[in-house]
Amino acid sequence: MRVIGGKARGRQLKSVPGKQTRPITDRVKEALFNILAGDVEGARVLDLFGGTGSVGIEALSRGARHVTFVEIAGKPYRVLKENLRLTGFEDQATTIRGDAFTFLRGEPEEPYDIVYIAPPQYKGLWRKALELLDERPEWVAEEGWVIVQIDPRELEDVPLRHFRLVRKRRYGDTLLLFYERVT
Repeated sequence: MRVIGGKARGRQLKSVPGKQTRPITDRVKEALFNILAGDVEGARVLDLFGGTGSVGIEALSRGARHVTFVEIAGKPYRVLKENLRLTGFEDQATTIRGDAFTFLRGEPEEPYDIVYIAPPQYKGLWRKALELLDERPEWVAEEGWVIVQIDPRELEDVPLRHFRLVRKRRYGDTLLLFYERVT
């Protein structure tokens, strides 16, 4: 696992042994950031279920202003902190060891431009997070994105009032769903 673009390009990231996390592949990460293109520069990013930090660190490498990582599990959280240190992005990141749903029930300091949701698979957590954001749309900037990473077998229709699905991209056993805020 490595940073594939920007200031930290080529920097190797540490991973968590075992199946506790499911890191995004370089192919999917590259496709994601090609789609986001200029929307990353200067963005505030929320990486829910942050894992080892691969997506948020990629955003920082490509010019994001700040990334907030939320991760509840101890081993991934420690690896995330180490990866931020290795890439030199500690000052542009906030790390929260805690529950993503509890975090979303709080008040945002300011809206995020990109919210990335990549929870453990097959537990419906992506839907729960998306529904919670729909109840609290102030978490997402008016021109912001909510991006969900799931296994295609998890896909189901989620009725939303404040967001609409605008793009789906499948890369093998990874599906990216792009939602924009309806204003």
